[in-house]
Amino acid sequence: MMKILIVDDHPLVRKGICHTLSSFGAETDEAASGVEALTKVAEIAYDLVLLDISLPGRSGLEILSQLKKEHPRLPVLILTIHSEKQYAIRAMKAGAAGYLTKDCEPEKLIQVIEHIVENGRYLSKKIMEIMADDLTCFVSQKQFRHEQLSDREFQVARLIASGRTVGQIAEAINLSVNTVSTYRTRLLSKLNMKTNAELTAYMVRKGLVE
Repeated sequence: MMKILIVDDHPLVRKGICHTLSSFGAETDEAASGVEALTKVAEIAYDLVLLDISLPGRSGLEILSQLKKEHPRLPVLILTIHSEKQYAIRAMKAGAAGYLTKDCEPEKLIQVIEHIVENGRYLSKKIMEIMADDLTCFVSQKQFRHEQLSDREFQVARLIASGRTVGQIAEAINLSVNTVSTYRTRLLSKLNMKTNAELTAYMVRKGLVE
């Protein structure tokens, strides 16, 4: 029987996923934050971690990086509301075993989990297309401007583009207003932009925000 840790800050989502996985014979456990997930993984042997990207405090990508550093053989499947175009490449580069969006069918989730446990990694057709585009940019020595951003800078950029104020962003990701302002200044400089409006237009044009 597979033992799976579900990391999501929404109780209803966790319970729904637990119900789905349990109905297929998996044993499940829950964590409401990345910090809780790290603690549980250090104490309990799981076959797979199901990880959301949007978490309170440290983002799912940060938690993914630490999980892979401390437990390199533990497969981590990203399950998120964010489209593949927004985060899949970053997640796969950070060591994710697969990437699914939350609108997938329950049967698809089970199939992907079983595939990862047996084969190590799952790449959907959409992700392979995105990776091919990414490789083309690498070979041609081109780079989308947002790919210069760190994971935290990219997270702040997406929140700014979604209309959040610096104060709201600081509260959402548990950072000080000054720290968020520093990230904003840094990311605008990297993108060669001066205003939030420029940033928002770019992020929307690239399909990086809903």
